[in-house]
Amino acid sequence: MAAWVTREGKPIYTEALTTLAKLHIFPNSAIKLAVVPTFKTSFRQAITGGGTSGSFGVPSEKDDKQSDVDIEFLDVFALERWETILHYMVSSGSGQNPTKPSVRVLFLLQRSGLMTTVGQGPLQITSTGFQFLLHSPHEQLWELLLQYLHLTEERQMDLVDVLGFLFMLSTMELGREYSTERLSKTQTAMLEDLVDYGLIWRRKPSSKHFHPTRLATTLTSSSPPLPSSIGNRSGPQEGFIVLETNYRIYAYTDNPLQTAILNLFVALKYRFPNLVVGAITRDSVKKALLNGISADQIISYLMSHAHPQMRKNNPLLPVTVQDQIRLWELEKNRLKSQEGYLYTSFASQADYDFVLNYAKELGVVLWENPVKRCFFGSLDGHANIRGFIERRTGAS
Repeated sequence: MAAWVTREGKPIYTEALTTLAKLHIFPNSAIKLAVVPTFKTSFRQAITGGGTSGSFGVPSEKDDKQSDVDIEFLDVFALERWETILHYMVSSGSGQNPTKPSVRVLFLLQRSGLMTTVGQGPLQITSTGFQFLLHSPHEQLWELLLQYLHLTEERQMDLVDVLGFLFMLSTMELGREYSTERLSKTQTAMLEDLVDYGLIWRRKPSSKHFHPTRLATTLTSSSPPLPSSIGNRSGPQEGFIVLETNYRIYAYTDNPLQTAILNLFVALKYRFPNLVVGAITRDSVKKALLNGISADQIISYLMSHAHPQMRKNNPLLPVTVQDQIRLWELEKNRLKSQEGYLYTSFASQADYDFVLNYAKELGVVLWENPVKRCFFGSLDGHANIRGFIERRTGAS
């Protein structure tokens, strides 16, 4: 195979072989290339679902005593669980009483930095949390699952088992029931967590069977994880916002979650069955800024959810509206506070200059006043500056 590689591609070829050898997929040999037998056997079983590994899950035998679970029911369940999480993120701390997700979900939201507590108050959405809401459901799901993976060691779970189960779910068939018999201890413990996120449905916590929902079966595919509509209820929509140059917004949606997100930075005025009318005002933007939402995030959300008619415009959003949102943000950021230490009362100008130059070399000087022989240093540099002054004082 080495004879097929060009001179320019030789480094890439060598690096690839080294990586495969480290993963124990190929032997560390430049003469003969052959897949390691153990990997070959396991890979074949993973693809074909052979052996006792249950790579694609173990389907359950049909029980005539229990009613069938159809795909529409699973979609309703997944959408309800997922939107409960997002709706709580948007509405918590706003005076509303949204449905609370489970304690496990709340813990994950807080540990991932999507929500935080202010003092003894309830959980509130953070700037990172709002950025999370701007993403597609598929990206949102993987962001939460990645945070879930970070907690595996703390919860004494096997990371390989967790990843294996997630990938196993992505290969399962929507609408089919699977058995929990061959699941490991870690994977069995995951079941209740995944029910909270809407990835699987179980008849009861002690059930030996489960159904993967569309959220689970589309984990590794490009298919949408949530349906656009279920019966008379609409799911997430891509483009539904029309923004005019007079700051007025028309949102063609009947989705409560999308309306709640708009309410974070829009002053809503009218609500109709499939239309919400509001306006972007100074007060509504300032309220959003106080909650940690930036002007760029507001503009990004409006762009990503712009109505197809809006996408014919160039630029997509009115420039005057974009500029005004940023100007309102600048009003808030006129003053910026930073913790640090004030150094003053130097014995001589030489002492002041000597210490100041040392602090400047460290890059920790935030403000200086040569006339009054004082300067303000950042919190990070205080230990070094204090040590420098003490050494200089002791030497003299």
